[in-house]
Amino acid sequence: MMPLHEELLREFQDFARNAPTDKSVMERISQRLHEKMTRYNWAGFYLVDPADPGILLVGPFAGSFTPNARIPLDTGLCGAAASSGRTVIVDDVSKDPRYLAGSPLVKCEIVVPIFVKNKLAAELDIESYFTSTFTEPEKVFVEACAAVVAKYMEKR
Repeated sequence: MMPLHEELLREFQDFARNAPTDKSVMERISQRLHEKMTRYNWAGFYLVDPADPGILLVGPFAGSFTPNARIPLDTGLCGAAASSGRTVIVDDVSKDPRYLAGSPLVKCEIVVPIFVKNKLAAELDIESYFTSTFTEPEKVFVEACAAVVAKYMEKR
C-alpha cells in the first residue's frame, strides 16, 4: 500500500477504536477520502434499509453531487456488489449498462459490500471523474477502509 493509503487507514482504525457511532466512522472515512484522495470525487456509504432489506439508503457521504437516495438491491453497480457479495470496479461507467448515473461527470466507480455477521449491512461507494482510477492497490485500500466499518459494526 502507498504511504497515503497507510496513513489514512491508520487514522480510520484509530478513530474507530473510540468512535461514538457507526455513522461517525462512516462520516470520517467519506470526508477524509474525499479530501485526501484527489481522484475520489464522491465517497460515501449506502446502508441496507432496516424497514426493507431490498433497498439501499444513502448514508454519510462527501462529494460534489447528491447521490441516488434509494437504490433497489437489484439495480446499478451497488446492486451488483450487493448481490454478488464482491467488490465491483468499473473503469468506464459509460460502457456498463448496469451503471446508475449519479452525475454525468462520473467516469469510474468502485463499490465494496460490507458484511456484518454474514449479512449485507452497507456498501462503500466511491466515484471518480477519471477512467481507470481503481487499480489493484486502490481496490486493496478501499476494501481495507470498508473493513474498518465492518469491524466497528460487528461490535454492536
